[in-house]
Amino acid sequence: MQATDIFERLQNGETISSNDAQAYKMREASFATKKLLVQMNNATEPEEIRSFLSQITGTEIDESVMVFTPLHINYGKHTKIGKNVFINFDCVFLDLGGITIENNVQIAPKVSLLTESHPLNPAERQSLIPKSIHIKKNAWIGANATILQGVTIGENAVVAAGSVVSKDVPDNVVVGGIPAKIIKEIKSI
Repeated sequence: MQATDIFERLQNGETISSNDAQAYKMREASFATKKLLVQMNNATEPEEIRSFLSQITGTEIDESVMVFTPLHINYGKHTKIGKNVFINFDCVFLDLGGITIENNVQIAPKVSLLTESHPLNPAERQSLIPKSIHIKKNAWIGANATILQGVTIGENAVVAAGSVVSKDVPDNVVVGGIPAKIIKEIKSI
């Protein structure tokens, strides 16, 4: 049975036309999230920030998670955050396509996780193409890095500051550059 709800279709990776009958729901949801974000980004206590983030994501954010605001999210309900995750200042999560952040992930300032894109054809460019991002456990995403849609960052991987990651990153490597390429392997002690 094919999903009919726009948010289910987004999570399933379906391209959403700009004239889709339910497109307005994405805008409404973004404005509802924005109201919570304003409150979260003005909160000063870690517990309060986690409480707002729990409301935004629709999941319980573990007390081991630390978020330095501001954090910008356009939807929230398609973001899943594990335990002992650190998210530093001024990150951007466009999550309509789905973002999974596993345990022990570190995300530096100004990181962008972008699960959304648009067709190249100008006649269709207003459509939305969602593809999920998955950051596996113990990964470290460096400052001002951009992770593009459809990318998986492997366990223990490091993304160097300023990188643009457009392809999957294997476990236990350091990647860097634009586009990001493997720089070296990480050897366990």
